[in-house]
Amino acid sequence: MRGDRPGGPIRWRMHLPVPPEAVFAALDSDDGRAAFWAESAVERDGRIEFVFACGVRFAARILERRAPRRFAVDYLGGPAVFELAGDGDGGTELLLTHEGVPDAQWHEVHAGWLNVLFPLKAWVVHGVDLRNHDPRRSWDQGYADQ
Repeated sequence: MRGDRPGGPIRWRMHLPVPPEAVFAALDSDDGRAAFWAESAVERDGRIEFVFACGVRFAARILERRAPRRFAVDYLGGPAVFELAGDGDGGTELLLTHEGVPDAQWHEVHAGWLNVLFPLKAWVVHGVDLRNHDPRRSWDQGYADQ
């Protein structure tokens, strides 16, 4: 987000013209996360096992879930917190804040969140998956539509 500085918190805002309950459901369910975030993202014992198209796997501990307002995971070095607020017109104002990202990964993670947020919006608003699901065309090869 404008004003973010390398090494500091990463912040992104997004407006989604659907209620916070719909956004929270996508973040808080295995099928929801698999529809926009990773090839699979199954929760077991309070941890989400993310599996990405390029083959990368890692587990993220769920730090907080307060439906339909707040969802947080320990993700790539620190807490990633999704705060959801109603916009007064039936939509959602989303604020993502990710702290603790190592300096060497900050720029990639900062940009990478857009590759989560835009697919989230496409999924919850239109039911469309923007990702290509091709391990030969992943983030590691420079593709934004992994």
